[in-house]
Order: sequence, then C-alpha cells, then structure tokens
Amino acid sequence: MEEAYIYDAARTPRGKGRPDGSLHEVTPTRLSAGILNAIKARNDLDTAAIEDVIWGNVTQVGEQGACLARTAVLASDFAESVPGLSINRFCASGMEAVNLAANQVRGGAGMAYVAGGVESMSRVPMASDGGAIAVDPQVAVGNYFVPQGISADVIATEYGFSREQADALSVESQRRAAQAWAEDRFAKSIVPVKDINGLTILDHDEYMRPGTTMENLAALKPAFQEWGEVMPGFDKIALMKYPHLERISHIHHAGNSSGIVDGAAAVLIGNKAFGEKYGLKPRARIRATAKIGTDPTIMLTGPVPVTEKILRESGMSIRDIDLFEVNEAFASVVLRFQQAFGVDPAIVNVNGGSIAMGHPLGATGAMIIGALLDELERSGKGVGLATLCVASGMGAATIIERV
Repeated sequence: MEEAYIYDAARTPRGKGRPDGSLHEVTPTRLSAGILNAIKARNDLDTAAIEDVIWGNVTQVGEQGACLARTAVLASDFAESVPGLSINRFCASGMEAVNLAANQVRGGAGMAYVAGGVESMSRVPMASDGGAIAVDPQVAVGNYFVPQGISADVIATEYGFSREQADALSVESQRRAAQAWAEDRFAKSIVPVKDINGLTILDHDEYMRPGTTMENLAALKPAFQEWGEVMPGFDKIALMKYPHLERISHIHHAGNSSGIVDGAAAVLIGNKAFGEKYGLKPRARIRATAKIGTDPTIMLTGPVPVTEKILRESGMSIRDIDLFEVNEAFASVVLRFQQAFGVDPAIVNVNGGSIAMGHPLGATGAMIIGALLDELERSGKGVGLATLCVASGMGAATIIERV
C-alpha cells in the first residue's frame, strides 16, 4: 500500500458570516477557486497531475450546489482535465475530503489530490437546504431530533459541565487565538482573499474577540433555553430519550459556541513518487483516518468514539498523540473529549479554535488539519490527531505524523 503525504495546506482567513462580513461579497466559487490557485502557485504545481479535487461543503444549494468542486476547478487556473467531487459529511466535510483523498492515494487510485472545502455562511445560510433529518416528521420524531445547541446542552447536563467551565474554555480559546495571530503562527497557511484588482479584502480572522472575559460572557443569556423550555419545547424530546436527566441545564450561548463565518481551505495530498517527480517535499504523513456513527439526539459526542476507533485500528494509544485539534463546535464538546481521555488541555487546540475564529462548516475539517500540521512543525512535535463532532450523530478523525 502507498503512503499518503501532505505536501501543503492553506486556508483563507475567516470572515464574519453576516452581510457586513468582509467575505460576504465573495462567492463560494471564488473562495474555492482562490485557494486552489494558491495551492497551484505555492507549489509551482502542474495541475494536470492532480487526479481529482474533493471538496466538502455542507449547505449544497444555490451557489453551493451543482457540484461546487467542479465549478471551482473550472473557475480556477487548474487544468480542465481535473474533475471535481463535492461531498457532505456536515461539519466533517473538509476532513472527510482529506481522508478520502488520502485513502485513494493509499489504494493507488492516482498520484495526487487536492482536498478541502468551503462554506459561505453569509451567502448560503445554514440549513437553507431543508434536509429531511430536521423537517420530515417520519425521520425526526423517530430519532428524537433536537437542534445542535440543545444537544450541546444535553452533553453538559449528562457529563456535569458548568457554565463557568464552558466560559473559561471559551476565554482561553480567544486568548490562544489572539496570541497565535500576534506571533504569526498562521503565517505559513493563510492566503489573503483579494478582489479582481488584486486588492486585499481580508487577511485575518475577523470574528475574533480577544478582549473576551468571564465577566463579558456571564452577561450573555443562554441561547437555547427558550427553544428547549418554551417553544417549540425541544427539552421534552431530549428528556424522552434521556429521562434520567430530569431537566436540561442550558449553559451555551454565543460566546461559548462556534462562530458563523465564511472561509475555504485546501490540502495537497500525494504519494512519494508524486513528490519526487515534481520536486516537492512532504510535510507530514497521514497515518490513519476514521469515521463513525453515534447517537443522533446527543449528536455531538462523536469525537470520543471515533478517537477510540482510530487509535484501536492504528495500534496506537492516546499517549502516542502529542497534539490534538478538537473542533470547538460548542464548549461542552471539547470538555467531554478532555474528560473522556484525561488529556492535558495545554495540548488541545493550542492556537485557539472555532469559538474564537469561527466554524465555516465545510472547510473546518481541512482547516484544523492544517492548523495541526503548522503547530507540529512550530513546536517540533511528532504526531497529532484532529477530530470533529458531526450533525445527526457522527464523528471523524485523522492522525498525521510530521515528516
């Protein structure tokens, strides 16, 4: 079996996912084509050697519909011979694109791929595709469907996390992200978004709120309490599934949940022969990949069982991992991961996460793999694990080893 190597990883800055966000006027096709062109330019890449572009995006409707991957290829400077595949594993779409590409390379189905994803949340609102999991009673009722915010609060209730713990994790995420930007830790990966005249539209993660304090967050009202307790009363549905809880503790709000943002990310993956042929030096080896299905009501606990699975299948233990990237969809997701494995918070999300910088759904999985690679190189560490919780009850994970 071939080895799959990461030769490059790049991302756009994350823009606020609102009409006043800096990237609102940039279509998802342009965001995608821009980062593809950056991968080409950074590596002096003969794109005819790329077997496929595998691209994750979650809300596949309107501007993000119709196989956005192929549209992005045609809008970019890539060769016409490069096809495109759009995939959707909700929040893990960008990671699944990378994992799928790696496993194609391992199996000998081509020398090299570009994989990643995009989400323009300011232009294509989350859930505007009207998926059946949330709106078809025959599916939703039988699976005790509740929105993700309720699920995050169920995790906090089930595993005993307080509002103070969630807020403290969020303040630390903001502090770490601010420090990372101040020390140019993202410089290797960030590709500024420019307009057609070459003028910079955005060159930094603009969602960040580095002045966040525990006092600031304490003033915020729980975001999902009304949904849970009043209308439409999702707490009752959750308690039908978990009657031992008696009541749901609503601890999450805008300050300890991931931010809605726009952004794109790409990873160049190839075998050893690809690097030798085109004079490229690998930065990391993809050691293992995994995905799993989990309880669709509590929904966001996937990072724990998928990490258990990937470690088991790769013959590794949690002690073999030097650094972790656990997507900060909600504070309770990361708290549960740390609790389950007893890992030191100092090696989890070293440079902040989605609470501070935002979560561009289809791109985040590729972004955190890139962030993990950059930090392994910066710190001189060897092995890292990236993982995400996934809507409707799934988890995904990737283990990389620095070369």
